[in-house]
Amino acid sequence: MLELKDKVAIITGGGYGIGKEIALAYARHGMKLALAARSEGPLAESRAAVEKLGAKAITIRTDVAKEADCARMVEQTIAAFGRVDILVNNAGIAGPTKRLTEMSLAEWQEVIDINLTGAWLAARAALPAMAKQGGGNVLMISSGAGRRGYPLRSPYASSKWAMIGLTQTLAGEWGPAGVRVNCICPGAVEGDRIERVMHARAEALGVPYAQIRKGFESGAALQRIVTEAEVARVAVFLISDLSAGVTGQTINVDAGSIMN
Repeated sequence: MLELKDKVAIITGGGYGIGKEIALAYARHGMKLALAARSEGPLAESRAAVEKLGAKAITIRTDVAKEADCARMVEQTIAAFGRVDILVNNAGIAGPTKRLTEMSLAEWQEVIDINLTGAWLAARAALPAMAKQGGGNVLMISSGAGRRGYPLRSPYASSKWAMIGLTQTLAGEWGPAGVRVNCICPGAVEGDRIERVMHARAEALGVPYAQIRKGFESGAALQRIVTEAEVARVAVFLISDLSAGVTGQTINVDAGSIMN
């Protein structure tokens, strides 16, 4: 029922972290991948990893905050593989950890441009192609910060909340064309990024790193932080026929930190 072999997926932020793990999961199902990100080194590493699994892949250097880059990303994917079935809007940055009054407009705008406007631009570029071919899937990667406020991270939380609204809006707009749009809200996810976030939070609050990590873990029903692979499994489900009747929905993958 997965029926994913030879499906074509664009994954933004596909060179590292959750994006790379989703790419590996998709590769195991025989999908064709277009990996997009700003940094060429991580993209090359991801491509090598998915090709080792027998999947076909291309890399496209892309800044999702730029309209022309998003258009080129979709054009190159179609040129290479003939279609685009899935768009995973995973590219994003953590942004600053500080109070609103200590933050510059440029810091705010950078997070909004990449996390939110980037998802909007990528979807705008890919959706017409999906509709023309009779359907497809858009998957947004939001965050637990899109489910409740996150002190000291106002641009990040705002961008991630907005991605959920964008998910529901696009699901309503493009459902008649056979396109499903869903969203994942990962909680804290093991990896380099959450380590940087926790250390920055500890520094901003003037408390030990161990205290911050314990807070993340103890706030979850499973008393732990989730893994990238656990997020990737849900990313497989939401673009497969197993979820054929699901659109406009947001699923938390956070070990039970937020239950709504």
